[in-house]
Amino acid sequence: MEREIDQINVIPLVDVMLVLLVIVLTTATFISTGQIPIDLAKAKHAAAAVEKPLVITLKPDGSVYVNQQTVAMDGLAGALDTYARQTPVVVRADRATVLERFVELMDAVKGLGFTQVSLEVERV
Repeated sequence: MEREIDQINVIPLVDVMLVLLVIVLTTATFISTGQIPIDLAKAKHAAAAVEKPLVITLKPDGSVYVNQQTVAMDGLAGALDTYARQTPVVVRADRATVLERFVELMDAVKGLGFTQVSLEVERV
């Protein structure tokens, strides 16, 4: 009753290849942008950045990133302690961000003594 196998079962191979494809496409998307994806607000009169600033990103869910490193809102002071207070700070906030979270972030950054704080927008 033993039967010879004369075909290769390709279903497990296809499953593995689809998983690998999903992983590659997911990581390639993040690597190609090189930034945390957010939808910036638009402005007609926006100035170009001159120096390499400290970038703080605020996502709509309230998560905060300092130079692409996740930071808790209450740990923001500790994360910014190593930077000089004259360092330019650029805040990247998603347009869907709740205004209260944005104001809280700006207040915390200004309260730490940073004087050059600006908001990044897309030029239309």
